[in-house]
Amino acid sequence: MKKYLVYAVILVVGLLLGKLFFGGATGVQEAKDSHNHNEASVVNEMWTCSMHPQIMQPEAGDCPICGMDLIPAETSAEGLLADQFKLTKNAMALANIETTVVGQSNADGNDGITLSGKVVINDDETAIQPAHFNGRIEKLYVTSLGEKVSRGQAVAKIYSPELIAAQQELITAYKLRASQPQLYKAVQTKFKNWKVHGPQLDEVVKTGNVKTSFTIYSHVSGVVTEITVSDGAHIMDGKPIFKVSNLNTVWANFDVYENQISLFKKGQDIKVVTKAYPNKVFNAKVSYIDPILNSQTRTVTLRAILSNKDNVFKPGMFVEGKIQTGTETTKQVVVVPVSAVLWTGKRSVVYTKATSNEPIFEMKEIELGSKVGANYEVVSGLNNGDEVVTNGAFTVDAAAQLQGKKSMMNKSGGKTITGHESHMKMKSDKVAKNVRIKVSKDFQDELAAVLESYILVKDDLINENVAASTKNAKEMLQQIEKVNLNLLKTEDARKKGELFISPIKKETQLFVVSEDIKEQRKHFKNISAKLLSSIEVFGVNKKIYSHFCPMADSNKGAFWLSKEDSVVNPYFGEAMLNCGEINQIVE
Repeated sequence: MKKYLVYAVILVVGLLLGKLFFGGATGVQEAKDSHNHNEASVVNEMWTCSMHPQIMQPEAGDCPICGMDLIPAETSAEGLLADQFKLTKNAMALANIETTVVGQSNADGNDGITLSGKVVINDDETAIQPAHFNGRIEKLYVTSLGEKVSRGQAVAKIYSPELIAAQQELITAYKLRASQPQLYKAVQTKFKNWKVHGPQLDEVVKTGNVKTSFTIYSHVSGVVTEITVSDGAHIMDGKPIFKVSNLNTVWANFDVYENQISLFKKGQDIKVVTKAYPNKVFNAKVSYIDPILNSQTRTVTLRAILSNKDNVFKPGMFVEGKIQTGTETTKQVVVVPVSAVLWTGKRSVVYTKATSNEPIFEMKEIELGSKVGANYEVVSGLNNGDEVVTNGAFTVDAAAQLQGKKSMMNKSGGKTITGHESHMKMKSDKVAKNVRIKVSKDFQDELAAVLESYILVKDDLINENVAASTKNAKEMLQQIEKVNLNLLKTEDARKKGELFISPIKKETQLFVVSEDIKEQRKHFKNISAKLLSSIEVFGVNKKIYSHFCPMADSNKGAFWLSKEDSVVNPYFGEAMLNCGEINQIVE
């Protein structure tokens, strides 16, 4: 009995000693850790407004915009603020992202302002070669844009029933010219009004035989800039056959921003330079300033007439013009490289790097002043010492959209709405909803070029080659940039074009920055749906097969396009290579 009592006492003493030596230390450590953690939280915590996430303050209080109580800003596990996002080092390297620390510069008015512009045809030096009678073109001799045409040069060979009947009148009037000279003169005048005279008429009069076709000659000279007809086409009196321009002088049209308009006036000297001749300066004067502001770009057109007797300037060439504004004030301003600025039409934004040693970025909206060389003055939005993205800004913007952060097209952040969220609900929902619109072949060719790049991306997904699909998606993005919606002649067609092309471009940008093939396939699904719709509406002059797999995208279903009728599924690779069926053929 005493033995058991001794064991019990030893056990109790051991427990008490253990708690004394270990429990207390643990409690102290826990209290210390808790204190440090809380202290760190207090130090790092930022406060924001649930209605205005752009508001960031280091302490609690009221929103300066709406007056609501500020709430703690959400941070990621890596300590990022709500509008910040991080790129991997691999993504940084692939996109060749470069940054520059912005600084202050002397803005001296005597250095002048540099404007960006473009060389265009001088409309005052253009002329039209019209048809002077009705007929059909049997042979057109002027067939190439850029071709030089001289006055008196043969233009086309024309068949005209009007001329055949008039020749009969001419032959009869010629025989009666002695007794009815006025009749003969009236018939001759008719041919002169048609610009048909000389040896061709003399031959008809002498032989008495009617010619079935006549050659018409140019009464204008210049470089052909537009041809409106082709062999076999019908022409009408007064309608143009081609247009020529005298390129001895050309216009240089420059964009002037709204806040710069007061600095310019007609007659100012302007120094023009072009990349084709970087070491040569061309002197001109401001000849015209558009009195109407473009409401979309918020610019007016400033024009200078350039002498071009040596054929130095080509229409379409980009130029820069420098104008001395006459101001003499010098001030310190923050400047940012031109390549850092992204434009949304109404807003100017840049992406800043939060820390110098980590690839953490955040979008900032800025207000720009004048352009100074290769930089813009920053009126507000940036501070001296901020580090901005100067190369790869579009890639960074796509990453921001992908992570639901504030971006160029998503001002307030949150999940980007692409318009594709419900279009895959049922396969039958997609069929026979789009009506074909007649558009120019040039626009169809541009859309077909996008399709060709898309096919390469599809093949890369089939082969599960992420690097190749990223490369070809970049090429596809370049083809999308070339699609000119101005080729669509009606407002309805342009609206539909914008409705399709903008989402395709956005999804392709997101595809490019996706490092995982699953993410790429999600964006490929959205690209496919909009591209199919655009081809249904506008056409690409070739047969396209639309395939559908009901098991893709977690059994939600997905489309893809192909030039072949064989089913090769890009959504599963070798696992389910032949899953799917043709659900539509677009001619």
